[in-house]
Amino acid sequence: MSAVAVPDIALLEPGQELPVREFAADTTHLFLYNAVLWNAHRIHFDHPYATQVEGYPGLVMAGPQLGDWLHQCVTEWLGDRGRLQSVEYSNRRAAFVGDTLRSTGRVVAVDRENRQVTVAVSILNQNDEVLAPGTIVASIYG
Repeated sequence: MSAVAVPDIALLEPGQELPVREFAADTTHLFLYNAVLWNAHRIHFDHPYATQVEGYPGLVMAGPQLGDWLHQCVTEWLGDRGRLQSVEYSNRRAAFVGDTLRSTGRVVAVDRENRQVTVAVSILNQNDEVLAPGTIVASIYG
């Protein structure tokens, strides 16, 4: 099914897909994101510690960052035509610097009376493994 470019509550149907967004996880983005959060866990900035002590294959992307990318998937699709009402997601697998990640979204319910849409969202890696699935409910204006 093709992606829905602009959300119009009258035209939305379950199964419609949101545009896919792709992210390249890199050390600069990881560093800046964790600095803003005051997250000093060494798995996010100390490669020898992350790989030799914790046993990860590389630096670990921050879990909240995946959630932020899920938000962005829906807010960019909504533009100025709506806003998020609720967001639920969980981190199921780790993402690492060097991974190519993408966010996906699919309309699962449309409530025309209340002008709300429910979207199933997820972050996947380059191997199509789901890292962070979730659900976002948004109000649509106009």
